[in-house]
Order: sequence, then structure tokens, then C-alpha cells
Amino acid sequence: MLNKSGKKRISPIYFLIIFLIVLLFLLCDVFKINNYTGERVFLNTGNFLNIMNQVSLNAIIAFPITLAIIIQGIDLSVGSVAAFIGVLLCKITLEFNIPFIPAVLLVLAAGTLIGILNGFIIAKFNLPAFVVTLGAMIIVRGLALLSVDGVPIFNDSEAFLYLGNGTFAGFIPMPVVVLVIVFVLFLVFIKKTVWAKHVYALGGNEEAAKLSGVNVTKIKLLVYSLSALMASLAGILLASRLGSGQPNAGDGYELDAITAAIVGGTSLSGGVGTMGGTLAGAIIIGIINTGMNTLGISPYYQFVIKGAVILAAVIVDRNISEKSRP
Repeated sequence: MLNKSGKKRISPIYFLIIFLIVLLFLLCDVFKINNYTGERVFLNTGNFLNIMNQVSLNAIIAFPITLAIIIQGIDLSVGSVAAFIGVLLCKITLEFNIPFIPAVLLVLAAGTLIGILNGFIIAKFNLPAFVVTLGAMIIVRGLALLSVDGVPIFNDSEAFLYLGNGTFAGFIPMPVVVLVIVFVLFLVFIKKTVWAKHVYALGGNEEAAKLSGVNVTKIKLLVYSLSALMASLAGILLASRLGSGQPNAGDGYELDAITAAIVGGTSLSGGVGTMGGTLAGAIIIGIINTGMNTLGISPYYQFVIKGAVILAAVIVDRNISEKSRP
């Protein structure tokens, strides 16, 4: 980005990422003392891994949500998709005796198909993503409830439980391992692929992107397919963690993911967002949640505080967007 003198100007998003990193350390310092025991509860490896384990599902869903917001879209169906895929995985492994790994691949494909349908309807009929994914959220939640008559389906097999409750190298929770892998893959996607350049181009100006030769339909299909795929992966991890497919699971996941993306600097105006910022946003939300629980703050107040965080992030986003305009 160039300023009026023609010299390269540092994008405001980098200042925001630095701010998020500083905020992370400040939050750790604020919440480091437990009111009841006086012990440090944040500044240790075990608690950090515990927080990362808690935020892993939110972050995994938030990465593709970031892409959706970058193209000025949204995906409200991710929580329902996560619940449906968890239920579906339990059903096909128990009722059809399909081995765990093939079953995982099958349900990931099924979840991705939901995203493809969302993207196709949005692109083909030029409908608002909010309306399309809201409809998908209700339909898929209904399918999850219908498939098990609203009753959770349990699976206590060792392979099923390991993914959500096991550890790597004896101390790293498996969901954290999956989170790291997914983060690296999305980071490579953003930094190294032409597809990512098209995503940002589409978010900046859709008409200009079309004139530049960007296949808008394919980009939307890609973004919403990735969103459903990651929601499906999160649903598998959640079902494994709970030891059951819960048709009511995943409620509010879409709001948590959107919050992580916005707090992480993704602009609601489109065209701006980073995977690192979204990860930082998810961790900040996780630290705030854990910190408030540690301090004994009522869950009702926690909703108010998280809502205020979203509003503050939107205000900051708007100010940054206005100042960055040439």
C-alpha cells in the first residue's frame, strides 16, 4: 500500500495484529492470580494447552468464516452442520459397522456437500449469504434432530473417543494438534495460492473482480465448501469429546466463530482479514471466557461482556477502514 508520496505504507492490519498480541499478554497478566488459591492459573504450559483445547473447535470453524467475511458473506449454518455430522458419524459407525476412518471421510464429504449447496445457491441466484445460510442452519438442525428423534446417540469405542480426548506425545490434546494442522494449511492457502488472491479481490470489489477474470462462482463455492468442511471436522471432534452425537450440539458456534474473526481484525466491509488475526481473536475470546469463570463472574454478565467486545471490535474495524482509505 502506497501513501501520497509514493512510499510504501504499512497496512493497519499489522498494527492490529501487534495490538492483539499485546492484549493476549495483558489478559494473561490480569487473570494470572486465582482469587481463591492465589496460585498462578495462566502462566503455565498446562493451562495454556487447556485454553487451546477449549478454543480449538471455535478457531477451526473461524478460519473459513474469515474467508466468508472477506468476500462480504457469512455462514450461519456451521453450528448445525457440526451437530448433524457428529450425529451422522455415530449412526454410521454403530448401525452400519463402518470402520472409523472411512466413516470420518464419508461424513466429511457429506458436510462439504452442504457447503457446496450453500455456495451454489448464493452464487447462482445472487442471494444474500445471510438468508441462504440461515435457511441451511434451520434445515440441517432439523435433519440432525430427525435422524435420532432428538435423542443423543452414544459411542464409547476407543478409536472414536481418542480424537477428542486423546493426547499427542503424552501431553498435547489431539484437538490442539488438529488445530495447528488446520491453521498451517489455511496459512499456506492464504499466502501461496492464486485462489486466495481471488478471494481478496472478490471481497474488495466484486464487479472489478469479475472484470479482472475472477470466477466468482468458483470462489464462492470454494469458500462455503471449506466452511462446511471445517464445521464437519469440528463436529467430529466435538462428538468424540462428548462420546456421543448430540443433535442440539454446536448451538452458537457460528456466533463464536464470527466473533473470533471480527476481534482478529477481519473487516465486515470485506477484503481484509488474516488467519493469524483470527487465531489470536479465538484465543482472546477463550482467555476472556476462562478468566471470567476464574473470577466467578456470572454467565449472564459474560454474555453482556462478550457482546460489548464484538461492538468494540466493529467500531475499531470501522475506524481503521476509514483511516486506510486513500
